Amino acid sequence: MFSVFPQNDVTKITDALLAWFALHKRPLPWRVHYTPYEVWISEVMLQQTQMERGVAYFQRWMGRFPDVRSVAEAPEEEILRYWEGLGYYRRARFLHQAAKIMLERHGGAVPDSQEELSSLPGLGDYTVAAILGIAYEQDMVSIDANVERVFSRLMNIDSPVKKNPAAALIRQEAQRLLPHGQARAYNQALMELGALVCGKSPQCLQCPLVSWCSAHKLGVEKERPVVEAKARTIPVTSAHGILIVEGKVLLLRRSPEGLWGNMWEFPGTEVSSGSPQEAVIRTLAEMGVPVEIIAPLGQVQHGYTNHRLTAHFFRIAADPPLTMNEISARLDDVPHRFVPWNKTEDLAMPAHHRKMAERYFLRKTRAKAEQLSL
Repeated sequence: MFSVFPQNDVTKITDALLAWFALHKRPLPWRVHYTPYEVWISEVMLQQTQMERGVAYFQRWMGRFPDVRSVAEAPEEEILRYWEGLGYYRRARFLHQAAKIMLERHGGAVPDSQEELSSLPGLGDYTVAAILGIAYEQDMVSIDANVERVFSRLMNIDSPVKKNPAAALIRQEAQRLLPHGQARAYNQALMELGALVCGKSPQCLQCPLVSWCSAHKLGVEKERPVVEAKARTIPVTSAHGILIVEGKVLLLRRSPEGLWGNMWEFPGTEVSSGSPQEAVIRTLAEMGVPVEIIAPLGQVQHGYTNHRLTAHFFRIAADPPLTMNEISARLDDVPHRFVPWNKTEDLAMPAHHRKMAERYFLRKTRAKAEQLSL
């Protein structure tokens, strides 16, 4: 059952919403100037990131990439390094590609038309609408999970919000409520309301729209929105070795295609049979570098899409001992490099490898500092 808004309530609802937003909006960095570039970057970053982390990443990003040109002219490896920790690295690559096109076709400006924005890599309907509505103040609505949650309760939508007819109805009503010329405030107000008040545990007594909320009147606000059942989580096990030779650690570069493309990691593999130790030894041997396990370094768990990864790490050594040059010669066809063990932070790494690098090499740094103090 869906309840649309009577026409004589539309202005009352939007007035109440905008008045609430004027008093309660958070002082976020991309709300200072509302430049199209800043709106674009913030929206891409926040799609799968909590606000607090998103602000920190945004400020760090802007310190290095203040405009489209700086993104377009940067090497992909640096883009990935600054994106590291946000996940969904395909978005960072699309962002990089889109910036290059903006520089080439638009002189470094973010386009202000739906057609031009939609033609760029990685800019889907939501991001396009956010840029046009929030940055350029065109009469466009942007529907994210916060907005879906607000409307699912206001209209008491009892079917999954990401599928029609619910999705179409939410877009229709969100657009109908949009006051002409106020897309910037309206879109942000809806998102802010969903984030601060109409969250997973709704704070109905604080809501400026509670008088019009059908779900609240029926006492079913905690049952909205209706979501589809989550996909089953798939367990994955991997094993990796940390090989340090002459004070430098061996890192391999992943192929450009697939998950974590072009990022650097400790050599290893997914474990499909046998033990993690055997998998590490077998993988390095197949590359021409026989190794032995020196010590286990523990596990790192990491979730991505619908997978749950358990990565095992080991300290390894070449057996028999080999120099860096000898190992590099054997890895001639494998993209690799030896990096000073305390400089791994300069390269983009998948999250589970970054966690182990910080855990292991910070420990080495502390041990070295203690030796020097003796």
